[in-house]
Amino acid sequence: MGAALSLIPELEDVLQHGSRQKRAEALRRVTALFLGSADDYSDAHVALFDDVFMLLIEEIETKARAELSISLAPVGNAPVKVLRMLAHDDDIAVAGPVLTLAPRLAEADLVELATTKGQAHLQAISARKVLGEAVTDVLVRRGDRDVARSIAGNRGARISETGFSRLVQRAEKDDVLAEKVGQRPDIPPPLFRELVMRATAVVQERLLAAATPGLRAEIRRVLEKVSDEVGSRVGSRDYGAAQRLVLKLHRAGDMNEAALAAFAGDGKYEETVVALATLSRVPIGVADRLMAGEQPDPVLILCKAAGLSWPTVRAVITLRADGRSLSSLGIDAAFVNYERLSASTAQRVVRYWQVPQNQKARVAV
Repeated sequence: MGAALSLIPELEDVLQHGSRQKRAEALRRVTALFLGSADDYSDAHVALFDDVFMLLIEEIETKARAELSISLAPVGNAPVKVLRMLAHDDDIAVAGPVLTLAPRLAEADLVELATTKGQAHLQAISARKVLGEAVTDVLVRRGDRDVARSIAGNRGARISETGFSRLVQRAEKDDVLAEKVGQRPDIPPPLFRELVMRATAVVQERLLAAATPGLRAEIRRVLEKVSDEVGSRVGSRDYGAAQRLVLKLHRAGDMNEAALAAFAGDGKYEETVVALATLSRVPIGVADRLMAGEQPDPVLILCKAAGLSWPTVRAVITLRADGRSLSSLGIDAAFVNYERLSASTAQRVVRYWQVPQNQKARVAV
């Protein structure tokens, strides 16, 4: 520490009479001295440097504080008091490196910062290599879209069941988040099933494509159950007359997209359901439950598998069992998802809603 002691006269002069520029120059000298032998310093020596740093960083410019943050953040035995001061800095250029990299910040420090600071600070914390559940709970609760996505994609972040539940809820309106959450190996199975049920067709496609064989099987099991869980609040309908009409059209070779579009355009719900079931080759009960659901995505899958054009699809999804109208934003979102959904993926999903292959194709009629 002889070199450190030799800085004391200079330090005294800088603190008593020095300008901000001189403080910054002294700070750079002390930083270089610390970094040069950091691994060799005892706790007492580090504590001394901590006090010196704390004195020098008062009233210096942001640039100098940011440089100090970058220098000290990755150091395993960096002085803790100055790290905390830097982490609390309102300027993210100063706080960011410490929040993301400093291993010396305790979990309690991170919880406090995540509770009190803004989104830029939360984003920096979310990128740490290791995060405990106490921290991620706060980040998921307070963080914006980018913070939530960062946490979901950070495999070093431990997420509690409560955290996962919040992420699944948020993922219903965020396809990117849904994909990241769905690909985490630590998501609890019940919440994974809920995520898949809520996911758009596009996300289901991506999850299937990226999944391991075991996870792919689980996704398929979830999709098989969707017809039993969607639209459960809707009572049974009498499809007898609609079946007879659709059967007549089918035998005449006229049960096609134009007929379906006409049914939907005229507001004929039962006929629309039976016609859609026929064209997509699923049981009427499945088409009924999917049409009655709150989200149009399962119906989009049926329509894409049947090769229907968007005008027809729009007419079908706006024909609601409960009489409610689909908002213009909902229609726009459905159009985007329908355009992005591939026919091959839709057909693969629909296979799990169809009857066994050895039965006749006349599933609806």
